[in-house]
Amino acid sequence: MATWTTDDIPDQRGRLAIVTGATGGLGLETALALAGAGAEVVLAGRNPLKGDRAERMIRDRHPHAEVRFGLADLADLASIAAFGDRLLADGRPIDILVNNAGVMALPRRETTADGFERQFGVNYLSHFALTGRLLPLLTAGRARVVQLSSMAHHGGRIRLDDLNHAHGYRPWPVYQQSKLAMLMFAVELQRRSDAHGWGLTSVAAHPGVANTDLMSNGPGGLTGFGARLFLPLLTHSAAAGALPSLMAATLPDATPGGYYGPQALGEWRGPPGPARVDPAARDPEVARRLWSESERLTGVRYG
Repeated sequence: MATWTTDDIPDQRGRLAIVTGATGGLGLETALALAGAGAEVVLAGRNPLKGDRAERMIRDRHPHAEVRFGLADLADLASIAAFGDRLLADGRPIDILVNNAGVMALPRRETTADGFERQFGVNYLSHFALTGRLLPLLTAGRARVVQLSSMAHHGGRIRLDDLNHAHGYRPWPVYQQSKLAMLMFAVELQRRSDAHGWGLTSVAAHPGVANTDLMSNGPGGLTGFGARLFLPLLTHSAAAGALPSLMAATLPDATPGGYYGPQALGEWRGPPGPARVDPAARDPEVARRLWSESERLTGVRYG
């Protein structure tokens, strides 16, 4: 395949897309490209002021874009439920769901409104709950569901005995677990869709190393002279980092249960294509147990 860009996104007119964390960074770039291709896009986020700015930015670039902000705090299951209920009340089938929002390697253990360790809660459990609540609309639209993972999933471990890392919190292993969980979620959702006839195409993507606030604001963030010197060599832009998610969301023949990421420098940067999956992400027994525990923790059951 030739280098894939936003010009290769098929016409999305008449389709409804939901993108979490869409008021900045990768999520905003993903929403911008989908809106530019004609999709109606809901920008799911927790900050209405940032949502308003994101809407205006997208309309500045695409004056006829159908885009709106939807309040959804991914650190609060009640907010996720309220967001889902509003969409369910509208009754519009969903064609694309991009579960993009996330936090990275918080230096100290923090918790969500529901008491979950924040990285695991925001990056994974929130998206598990949101996808489950929206399942009737996703099945009605025979949707493409995209989970944002990371190269960090390699070496990650699902601590089934302590998913919320109540003991021995370390920022990076906890982040690795959350991103491994997202990739396992994509694979397991496809298995269950096939088994139950939900008609979904479940895929995952990772951005490589994109120069966004998520990276620069993390512990040991790349700042100062070293960052100015090396970032252009090692990373790519948020727009480039969004391409694997866009490929996963719109490629007509995307592989069910597949994984997409950059193709250069060991998947750090470059044009999008198939990415390498750690064998741990394909462990069906761990995936089954993680799914069961996720239903218990969130109170959201897929039927």
